[in-house]
Amino acid sequence: MAKNGKYEPRPEHKFTFGMWTVGSLGRDPFGDAVREPLSPPERVDLLGEVGAWGVNFHDNDLVPIDATPAERDQIVRDFKKACERNHIVVPMATVNLFFHPVFRDGAFTANDPEVRAYALQKTMRAMDLGAELGAKVFVLWAGRDGVETDGCRRADVAVQRARDAINYLCEYNADKKYGFKLALEAKPNEPRSDIYFPTTGHYLALIPTLDHPEMVGVNPEVAHERMAGLNFMHGVAQAWDAGKLFHIDLNDQEPGRFDQDLRFGSNNPKSAFWLVKFLEEVGYEGARHFDAHAYRTEDYEGVKDFARGCMRTYLILKEKAEQWNADKEIRQILKQIEAETDAIPPAIKYSREAAAALLGYSFDKAAIAKKRLPYERLDQITIDILLGVR
Repeated sequence: MAKNGKYEPRPEHKFTFGMWTVGSLGRDPFGDAVREPLSPPERVDLLGEVGAWGVNFHDNDLVPIDATPAERDQIVRDFKKACERNHIVVPMATVNLFFHPVFRDGAFTANDPEVRAYALQKTMRAMDLGAELGAKVFVLWAGRDGVETDGCRRADVAVQRARDAINYLCEYNADKKYGFKLALEAKPNEPRSDIYFPTTGHYLALIPTLDHPEMVGVNPEVAHERMAGLNFMHGVAQAWDAGKLFHIDLNDQEPGRFDQDLRFGSNNPKSAFWLVKFLEEVGYEGARHFDAHAYRTEDYEGVKDFARGCMRTYLILKEKAEQWNADKEIRQILKQIEAETDAIPPAIKYSREAAAALLGYSFDKAAIAKKRLPYERLDQITIDILLGVR
């Protein structure tokens, strides 16, 4: 840790972790737990120790799926006390529609209407819980809404079922006056072979077809977009441009692998740099949520190292972005490649006169093609900054 503390988290950074992240037992499809379970208050205490601002949860991270009303109320009371003593807030809540066997064929898109109805009931109760704890964002990840074989249903039927469910939940949100922003989270595959709405762009296309599009945005996740081999920052930029970046999940991932949920910036620091630079430059004011896990080799001291590392890397990259923007050579290169020529007719806002002027203009294609675009130099300066030699 830097001696001057400049890489230490502060509340204004809005760093949050899911209870499922620091509470992960280290299970994987081939191995059982390597860490003992922590209670919800113990997870909050851990986050308070490492300096996080907030904690997020699935409904069953906090309240077991078969808890009685009395058990639920006691768990919530204990959790609230833990948040208060650690000065931890709850900015986001979500619902687990993927773990229980009842969801083996999906939740909102399942063929069984009883499953679809139960998924709505479970989600409404999760919204009640999130609202009680002060959450302002509610994330929907359709973890098993997908297929192994397309023979099970027509894909457009699945889209309509998903739309109907989201519309229903928007009405519930309005009726209860919760004021939630509903954030849809995409993923291309895992735990099913093919998930409906596999990328952020798919959800951005769905949202305008909803009854209440103003309530609904997206929650892009680094690992999920990179699993599809996509540039995550580009998807985030499109969501931001659409006014739909309601939340964001930060971690790291190698393309073509299973969902790794690695420590933020640990595998692809250059990609993480462009993302942090974008979020800071556009003034994103939401939580910086880390949806990742410590290595399976770690004990809970290692989990703390993991959580501190996520936040520290973000702050280092934020500083690097400020250095990049202030670099004189970079500024000169950007000025060169973005230089405008006064003689060119405006080609941004259409008018009949502007179109006539543009059609009548003679472009010197040979001269344009000879203009230098020193992107190799620009990228190497970026590398120098990231490696700390500039």
